[in-house]
Amino acid sequence: MAFEVPAELEKRMDEAISHYPVSKRSAVLPLLHLVQHHFRFISDEAVAWVAAKLGLEPIQVLEVVTFYPGFRQTAPGKFHIRVCRTLSCAMAGSHDLMEALCKTTGIDRSHTDHHHPIAVSPDGKYSIEFAECLASCGFGPVCMVEDDFHEKVEPAKAGELLAKYV
Repeated sequence: MAFEVPAELEKRMDEAISHYPVSKRSAVLPLLHLVQHHFRFISDEAVAWVAAKLGLEPIQVLEVVTFYPGFRQTAPGKFHIRVCRTLSCAMAGSHDLMEALCKTTGIDRSHTDHHHPIAVSPDGKYSIEFAECLASCGFGPVCMVEDDFHEKVEPAKAGELLAKYV
């Protein structure tokens, strides 16, 4: 299957590239962000496409994708959940929150690891992963559902939180 970039997205990419006249390689991050925002993850085909667009080898783009944990290499669910796991949130109960969210959504995280951090619910509606600091250390546990930020989320209220995302 060929990777197709809509004309409007390619126009935005060309504009981003124009900010890096000395080295197109510097445009890798902005292009990857645009790809992920549009397609929700960065496929192998997308890596090859971005590499060709910038005149790079695919490995040079893949290195960036695999270095930054914010880039997803697998398709997330319709609603992607990130749970902060750094010290403040962990002490406030983020691991309990993760368990409650997984139980509520039917997600099995047993197969996740550093290279494959995302787990998806059987119905594809939700996906979840631990995230590094979400920058609200005094209000843990903290999570994000899509781009919506939630502080002081009680594990017992995981179902209430997710009811907002149907």
